[in-house]
Amino acid sequence: SYARISEVLELPNLIEIQTSSYQWFLDEGLREMFREISPIEDFSGNLSLEFIDYSLGEPKYTVEEAKERDVTYAAPLRVKVRLINKETGEVKEQDVFMGDFPLMTETGTFIINGAERVIVSQLVRSPSVYYSDKVDKNGKRGYSATVIPNRGAWLEYETDAKDVVYVRIDRTRKLPVTVLLRALGFSSDQEIIDLLGDNEYLRNTLEKDNTDSTEKALIEIYERLRPGEPPTLENAKNLLASRFFDPKRYDLASVGRYKINKKLHIKNRLFNQRLAETIIDPETKEVIAEAGAMIDRRTLNRLLPYLEKGVGLQTYRPAEGVVDGDISVQTIKIYAPNDPDGEKVINVIGNGFIAEDVKHITPADIIASISYFFNLLHGVGDTDDIDHLGNRRLRSVGELLQNQFRIGLSRMERVVRERMSIQDTNTITPQQLINIRPVIAAIKEFFGSSQLSQFMDQTNPLAELTHKRRLSALGPGGLTRERAGFEVRDVHYSHYGRMCPIETPEGPNIGLINSLSTYAKVNKFGFIETPYRRVDPETGRVTDQIDYLTADEEDNYVVAQANVPLAEDGTFLEENVVARFRGENIVVKRDRVDYMDVSPKQVVSAATACIPFLENDDSNRALMGANMQRQAVPLLEPEAPIVGTGMEYVSAKDSGAAVICKHRGIVERVEAKEIWVRRLIEVDGKEVKGDLDKYRLLKFVRSNQGTCYNQRPIVKKGDIVEKGEILADGPSMDKGELALGRNVLVAFMTWDGYNYEDAIIMSERLVKEDVYTSIHIEEYEAESRDTKLGPEEITRDIPNVGEDALKNLDERGIVRIGAEVKDGDLLVGKVTPKGMTELTAEERLLHAIFGEKAREVRDTSLRVPHGGGGIVLDVKVFNREDGDELPPGVNQLVRVYIVQKRKISEGDKMAGRHGNKGVISRILPEEDMPFLPDGTPIDIMLNPLGVPSRMNIGQVFELHLGMAAKKLGLHIASPVFDGATEEDVWNILEEAGLARDAKTVLYDGRTGEPFDNRVSVGIMYMIKLAHMVDDKLHARSTGPYSLVTQQPLGGKAQFGGQRFGEMEVWALEAYGAAYT
Repeated sequence: SYARISEVLELPNLIEIQTSSYQWFLDEGLREMFREISPIEDFSGNLSLEFIDYSLGEPKYTVEEAKERDVTYAAPLRVKVRLINKETGEVKEQDVFMGDFPLMTETGTFIINGAERVIVSQLVRSPSVYYSDKVDKNGKRGYSATVIPNRGAWLEYETDAKDVVYVRIDRTRKLPVTVLLRALGFSSDQEIIDLLGDNEYLRNTLEKDNTDSTEKALIEIYERLRPGEPPTLENAKNLLASRFFDPKRYDLASVGRYKINKKLHIKNRLFNQRLAETIIDPETKEVIAEAGAMIDRRTLNRLLPYLEKGVGLQTYRPAEGVVDGDISVQTIKIYAPNDPDGEKVINVIGNGFIAEDVKHITPADIIASISYFFNLLHGVGDTDDIDHLGNRRLRSVGELLQNQFRIGLSRMERVVRERMSIQDTNTITPQQLINIRPVIAAIKEFFGSSQLSQFMDQTNPLAELTHKRRLSALGPGGLTRERAGFEVRDVHYSHYGRMCPIETPEGPNIGLINSLSTYAKVNKFGFIETPYRRVDPETGRVTDQIDYLTADEEDNYVVAQANVPLAEDGTFLEENVVARFRGENIVVKRDRVDYMDVSPKQVVSAATACIPFLENDDSNRALMGANMQRQAVPLLEPEAPIVGTGMEYVSAKDSGAAVICKHRGIVERVEAKEIWVRRLIEVDGKEVKGDLDKYRLLKFVRSNQGTCYNQRPIVKKGDIVEKGEILADGPSMDKGELALGRNVLVAFMTWDGYNYEDAIIMSERLVKEDVYTSIHIEEYEAESRDTKLGPEEITRDIPNVGEDALKNLDERGIVRIGAEVKDGDLLVGKVTPKGMTELTAEERLLHAIFGEKAREVRDTSLRVPHGGGGIVLDVKVFNREDGDELPPGVNQLVRVYIVQKRKISEGDKMAGRHGNKGVISRILPEEDMPFLPDGTPIDIMLNPLGVPSRMNIGQVFELHLGMAAKKLGLHIASPVFDGATEEDVWNILEEAGLARDAKTVLYDGRTGEPFDNRVSVGIMYMIKLAHMVDDKLHARSTGPYSLVTQQPLGGKAQFGGQRFGEMEVWALEAYGAAYT
């Protein structure tokens, strides 16, 4: 390994984001939902229904059975419900079944109707108050603000060109902001001025405001929100109260309350300002801070405890406002910093002390948010950056499910209320009240058709892992592709250590779909945190204490890079240290550093961390490299990379493709299909044999993408295995490491122009020796249904088919396992009854002459589609009689699995790990390939012109280092941003006895002459990608036509033709073939 920086922190479990979120949902999320909805009372208030407790039963099928039978892997949810009749005092308790709830498998996926799906986490704007500034066309700076809840009405403030402050309630027309204050109970102009402090903006707004009492203000707001309805004072009060102050209609969620309390707290606005009043301790009457004093960090720290105690707390008792009860806000007077004379006094108002569990907005919040807005106009406070990760949060599986569940429960609540009023109150039971359909439907809809519930990308283990760690800004409540601008997609400095700046798709989704960084965690509010090592302020030593910081917290600290040199005792070696502070790269004195990065890898995602020499690649190509590793097809014989990054083991282990030991033990038996491990338990300091664990291995299963999913044991009988050790390799794994491709001998040289435009020339050895051979499994199904004319029948007796075509079918008419089938062969014989109307003229004639019916069935057998030939791997038959669950109207279902062994061929796409992709243009015989002085022929030739303009020099380093490592028989780890330097590469080349420039004389295989110049030759890790020519090649003779236009269909899937269009006709005409 070339790593110089010691790892202080182990990598976390990489799919923790999925598993822990779902666990939270089962433990807390569900309980929260039931607590929120209890009690449901009827309209008269004499019946009430409470949800007390819930439990999940055992799932009906195991994960494997669920996949096989095409059912959902789910457990029954039972809820204990109590119904109280307040008139009679009668209490009924019942356990009510509330549907099957899909369970998450150990690997972070769900099985829905037999298919593995992943729920992607969603990045959304956090509920909070946001302030932003914009410059209008006259160069004047205006401000706007928005209070965004988790759900409920938005509240927006803005200024216009005449310095009047307006408010919009829930996107309606704007009103002067004082109207809202009057509605809250500050009825006269003087009260408002006393509250907010006298200033010209407020005066302008009051002039514009044509209401002069609370009643008029309430009616004015009511007319805006409900135009066309006759306003009454009572209605107006109720409307405003329900819009904002009713927890059922308005929800900030705990994260919104946390953000609002943080934003509207008075302390952030006092920092670096000049006090305009003397602050006195209310108990001892001692002066804490004089008027006119600057509040620096020290003064602020001295003030804080008093602010928490409630200095400057003012309580207003509104007369006839919307809310009954007092409104408490905290006010401190300071001088406005942007006033030229420096004598203007402004009020800074904080929202008092609102408890964390108040989930709706309060009048104090509204007043404080308006005050913050006026403060901004006077140069106090900051605007927010909405692309900062402190203002964007993740909704993971648990929360997305909780939201769906809430929708289902609220629909159910309506039904319960209606049933309460209809049915007889004395005989009613909870079971009769509750209709579970809406709840089940909401959950089903989410898993089946939500944008965030995706069919798992299972091409290889890395693809699985990345899919589970994906973060999407799209989806319900998120952005849409068309509306997302450049800023949202761009890399932001707060992504550091939280979201990968490299791994994102090319195309319309760029920047909207991201990947979680390797070390990142998600905290309870849904903000992404990244770990840092604490620097001890007294000694200046970098400790091993790890703090997880959110993007907001990180903004207060100076953070040093992970590669800063440290002395033996853990202090910084150099006086000046390169560090980051709020997105700026700065050089600071070493005593100013607060934290240090944990590892250079913490910036990038799991897939990007698998690219060696990433530091020498251009980011655009690294992006392609990270994305293409996910498309690697599992090979027949995978091989771990000679030049890796040290991430291969962790990625493979956490992806869920390998079999992992659950308890320490000794291996008792190893078979292809299962491994037995006898547990070893400590009893009185001695190890004793305990229970037997049996681990089932998957053999040749079809993955979601049609690649082969196969597990092979890597332990032997008698081995002692620890908990968490890998017992069996999955697909694309070699001895527990991720192995997406093969190490091959590569030369950068041209050869008769065959590697024009990045094409690849390959030696026939790679075909003969099955180096890049992969296995593909395709599934075909035939079902016999009930038709109007009678049931379809699966049979061997098919009209107009010769005995030769039936040779592979058994007596039932189903193909036998192991048969080799070609395009167009029968897989399942099936006949469908044919109505009299469908008879042809000949059949009608026969019918008329002989009076017997010709057999009234037509052949609807399942045949092998074009390009689908191979060997029958498995046949599964599901019968209604045998009690298999089948869709309605289906009597029998037959599934046939056909396996293909695909050797690499011309037209297949291959790539390295640095975004260097190309298509194979020619496969040369070994004897024609250029060879090394010792006679070894080259495996692959790449075009040297693909390197300079693309700036992915990492591939050249990999080539040289691979050659040296192969000679020395080593496997090398070169971690991202902490790997081998140029110097290291030259040194190891010398050690391996190779030329220092790593070039060799090559001989032309056809003539035996040496080439004019020396050529770079080395070992490179090359991957075969999922775009294979066998899937794309297509030809049509005659085939189906479109019903309406009678033109041939298009596309390979429909067996369509190629359109010979207008421009192609011109080409013929141009050559004089005018009548073709």
